[in-house]
Amino acid sequence: MVMYDGGFERNGRTVNDSQARPKRKRPQWVDPRALPPLPPTPRERLHHYLLLIRFHRPIGTLLLLWPCLWALWIAADGLPDPLVLVVFVAGTFLMRSAGCAINDYADRDFDPHVARTRERPLAAGLISPREALYVAGGLSLVAFGLVLLMNTLTILLSVVGLLLAVTYPFAKRYTHLPQVHLGAAFGWAVPMAFAAQANALPPTAWLLYLAAILWATIYDTMYAMADRPEDLKIGVKSTAILFGDADLFILAVLQGLFTITLAVVGHQAGLGWPFAIGLMTAVGFMVYHQRLIADREPAVCFRAFLNNNWLGIAVTVGVLADYALRT
Repeated sequence: MVMYDGGFERNGRTVNDSQARPKRKRPQWVDPRALPPLPPTPRERLHHYLLLIRFHRPIGTLLLLWPCLWALWIAADGLPDPLVLVVFVAGTFLMRSAGCAINDYADRDFDPHVARTRERPLAAGLISPREALYVAGGLSLVAFGLVLLMNTLTILLSVVGLLLAVTYPFAKRYTHLPQVHLGAAFGWAVPMAFAAQANALPPTAWLLYLAAILWATIYDTMYAMADRPEDLKIGVKSTAILFGDADLFILAVLQGLFTITLAVVGHQAGLGWPFAIGLMTAVGFMVYHQRLIADREPAVCFRAFLNNNWLGIAVTVGVLADYALRT
């Protein structure tokens, strides 16, 4: 090997220093935003699923639960079967959670355009539409497994309830009455409770079901009033849009019908002064809600919707106290 200026000769070939020494590649800087996102950890995925079913916002479960308890106590004359009570309380949570997942799946093209819903996991792209369907299906199967512990009439009625729950989220595309559809779905727990507890569907059950439909239509219209400006832009239908400037008057009429229907139910069930006090307290809340929504300010309309929980508590306390004092 012969050395010379700028290189050396090896086996008759001249090799430069640059050829003899391997070049080191300089590390290139990569913008982290250009990298694909890391898959969520199991804990993060669970958190997204809990947000999907509104675990952090139990208001929907509570509004579904109160009429269910009215029905159970009246059907059982104040002493509901413990198994039936546990099944219906758990079923209320499961079906409301499944309904939220189905609702977000149905609204996946609308929610990103609404300020109040654009951060939901599906709208924000944190979970896929398929995952939302898996969550809804899994919760529904668990709920149906609980219903199988009940009698045949309750099992048959649960099929109708499932159809109402699944079709509700799509109603806002075809009708201005999705709030009534919600009431029919939420209130279906009432005839199911009578069927499970008494294995019968007396007239009182259907009157109470009507009361549940009226109440859900009232509070969900208040909810829709909070979203009315954005719903008009994206083409979503609701009773708030249908009622227009007559919304306060129509809500007052519905509140009156709800009060009368509950009073008739109380009379048929032989409920006394504790129930009457609970019902009068509920009327007071209705007057308060009318004052809240008088200016139709979206945030205040949403507050009125949330406050309906106290109305449900007032009636529930009245029903339970009446039977408790009787025994």
